[in-house]
Amino acid sequence: MIQRGGQVAIQMLENVKQKTIRPVISSTIAPGTLVYTDEYDIYYRLPEWGYGHKTVCHSHGEYARDEDGDGFCEVHVNTMEGFWSLLRSWLRPHRGISQELLPDYLGFFEFVHNVRRRGKRLLGSLLQLFLIDQPGIQ
Repeated sequence: MIQRGGQVAIQMLENVKQKTIRPVISSTIAPGTLVYTDEYDIYYRLPEWGYGHKTVCHSHGEYARDEDGDGFCEVHVNTMEGFWSLLRSWLRPHRGISQELLPDYLGFFEFVHNVRRRGKRLLGSLLQLFLIDQPGIQ
């Protein structure tokens, strides 16, 4: 899940069923939020769960939609699609990641995306994270 212009949350799931994804959505997205998805049927109950919901129908060639006529396509999932593209490109050189280690790789990529720092600037954010997790170390 990704907030446009904001944070991303990645979590590996056992399966892609509504009963599996609902707790993740509930713990990550504030009730009342408008959620944009593709037409995959696991999302159809979002309104019942207290969320606004708009979809694009990829199977009909729809990837973005301008609903209010201002020339800006508000309804799309391009932000998440772009994130997955970056993640796949980053994982590609790490061929053969085990299922046990994949959550660690995903967690690191999520962290890097959310702090929005690269290179030497990323090191400071990593050190700060480790210092927060180590009580008593200054």
